[in-house]
Amino acid sequence: MRKAAVKRTTKETDVEVALDLDGAGAATIATGVGFLDHMLDLFARHSRMDLTVKAKGDLHIDQHHTTEDVGITLGQALKQALGDMAGITRYADVHVPMDETLTRVALDISGRPFLVFKVAFSHGKIGTFDTELVREWFQAFAMHSGITLHVETLYGTNDHHISESCFKGLARALRAAVAIDPRAKGEVPSTKGTLGG
Repeated sequence: MRKAAVKRTTKETDVEVALDLDGAGAATIATGVGFLDHMLDLFARHSRMDLTVKAKGDLHIDQHHTTEDVGITLGQALKQALGDMAGITRYADVHVPMDETLTRVALDISGRPFLVFKVAFSHGKIGTFDTELVREWFQAFAMHSGITLHVETLYGTNDHHISESCFKGLARALRAAVAIDPRAKGEVPSTKGTLGG
C-alpha cells in the first residue's frame, strides 16, 4: 500500500501526481513540456515505480513554473507514499553511464532535505527546454521529498545525455533506497527510532 496521490494548484500551475512505490515502472505523463515528459517516463521505468503526472501550466510564459511544480508535487507524493519509512533500505548510490557521460547519484531518505548538484551543461537549451531547469526540478524534488540528494556528473559533453543520466541515476538510487530490507523487520532505519526531522 505504498501509494500516494497529490494535487497542487496555484495561479501558475495545476499538477496531479499518483505514485506507487511497488509498481512495475508504468508511466502516464502529460506535462506539456516534452523533454520533462521524457525524463519522467524514464524515471518511472528505471525506478520501477508506477507514475502518473498530469500538469497544466503557464507555458505561454516559459517552462519554469511547470517544471518546478512537478518536482514539488512528485517529491510530496514520494514522502507521502513512504509513510513512516519502516523497513526501508534508506541509503543508496549508483553510477550511471550514458554514452560519453558518467553521473554519480547518492541519496539518503533521511527526512532532512538537501541537494548537492554538481552538473554542468554546455548549452542553455536542450531543444526548447532550458538546461537550468534540470537543477530546479532536482531542487524542488529533494526539498519536498525530504531526501538528502547528491548528483554529480563526473564527465560528459552531450547535454541530453547528462540530463538523462541524472534522472536515471535518481531513479536507480531511489529504487534501491525505498526497497524493503528483509532483515530490518519493519524497523525505522535510524538510531533515533524515527526519520523526518
